[in-house]
Amino acid sequence: MQTLMDVASLKERLDSGRRTVLLDVRWALGDPHGREHYMREHLPGAVFVDLPSELAGPADPARGRHPLPPLQHFQASVRAWGVRTGDTVVAYDDSGNMAAARLWWMLRNAGLADVYLLDGGLAAWRAAGYGTESGERQAEPGDIVLSDGALPVIDAGRAATWAEQGVLLDARAGERFRGEIEPVDPRAGHIPGAVSAPTGGNLDDDGRFLPPEQLAARFARLGVRPGVPTAVYCGSGVTAAHEIAALAIAGFPAALYPGSFSEWSNNPSNEVVTGPAPYGDGAAD
Repeated sequence: MQTLMDVASLKERLDSGRRTVLLDVRWALGDPHGREHYMREHLPGAVFVDLPSELAGPADPARGRHPLPPLQHFQASVRAWGVRTGDTVVAYDDSGNMAAARLWWMLRNAGLADVYLLDGGLAAWRAAGYGTESGERQAEPGDIVLSDGALPVIDAGRAATWAEQGVLLDARAGERFRGEIEPVDPRAGHIPGAVSAPTGGNLDDDGRFLPPEQLAARFARLGVRPGVPTAVYCGSGVTAAHEIAALAIAGFPAALYPGSFSEWSNNPSNEVVTGPAPYGDGAAD
């Protein structure tokens, strides 16, 4: 199943009039101004998606900083963005798809097959010389009916023992994995047995995903193999979705730990480890 759409393919779709729902997920940790960025400039026809309120439920120490929202809540949001049954959906952001991948994962998990990440996002669209627009785009309400559970997930109990049977990847920055800093969660370090695989290592210098063979080689260095169960976590379950997208491009299925380290580190009974990963710190990739 294809994960990415390049800007030339998207432009051709839009020019041909084929129905395409464009969703702008402008969000980054420490930057609460996503809507303002969207209002200044976005792809023509794109609808803004607010990650904290539409792609997450309220923060809860027992579930993490960005727990998955109830299905009915998510379905109402997706309909408000104008998504109808059978639509092609393309999500993007301006940060290498670090935020848009959360929406991609949630829609795939909800049963939508025809959903893609715009490779390179807004920067690639600009670089190609294509036009943008400003202001708010309101969509006609859609009629999509969502399901749940199309993609694998794990909870804290399974994360605790995952490394005994497979590979548990930590998608955060290497310094957070090693416990050198921790800007938002109560304890610094990582889940025992996890391997450091920062999401930045999935991208080239232009913010596009690396080719499949390079991603496959990267993950192989971190212990990922065909037939070996792989799961991913990050700080709050957002950038872990980016890792899962990269793994999919490389041909590896992977499960998401939605609560991620923000859930794990809030439970004092969960062990937190510091130092490098057993396969070497993925920050170098």
